[in-house]
Amino acid sequence: MRRLAYLIIGICLFAACREQKEHTAPAITDRDSVAMMTSYGVNTLISDSGVIKYRIVAERWEVNQKRNPSRWIFEKGVFLEQFDENLHVLSYIQCDTANYYDQKRLWELHGRVRILTKDGIRYTSEQLYWDESKHELYSHTWSKLVTPERTLEGRYFRSDEKMTRYYVSNSSGSFERGDLTGEDKEESKADTSRTIMRQQAMPQRTSQP
Repeated sequence: MRRLAYLIIGICLFAACREQKEHTAPAITDRDSVAMMTSYGVNTLISDSGVIKYRIVAERWEVNQKRNPSRWIFEKGVFLEQFDENLHVLSYIQCDTANYYDQKRLWELHGRVRILTKDGIRYTSEQLYWDESKHELYSHTWSKLVTPERTLEGRYFRSDEKMTRYYVSNSSGSFERGDLTGEDKEESKADTSRTIMRQQAMPQRTSQP
């Protein structure tokens, strides 16, 4: 009887062990998009080859090297100050959200994009790309450019990163009276020449990144 009892107990224990299931989480691999760094309340200077390029002010800054392509993520907006080699402010840039693709050196700005340059040029749009390697800005969405002389609006915008040469296509806007009536011909001729030079220097781009 004792051996029979031991046998029954052993069978029950074996069955109970077989019914148990392990509850484990999958292992983290290199393919998982885990942020390398997440910072809050950021106010810092960014340099390139020892030269300070811009200041970043952001509520949240995520550096993610696991995504393809790797990127910095500013999901709560970002404010940028752009500097020249003498640390003079060239422009202020802000937007609602942004991604910076560090390997491509490409900024992608979204939502209420605003730029103000030291020359008083103002730019607004809902999307803008800033290619640091090519030193240019461009957008394929409706953009508005306000200069001391005129206001331009169009569905395609391209400019050098200092916004001294720019191009707007499919545009509409307001101009000086001399541009339309022929008054102030010398000034109008100079304005026209500058416009042609801008268009020649900045040909239209047709492909997006």
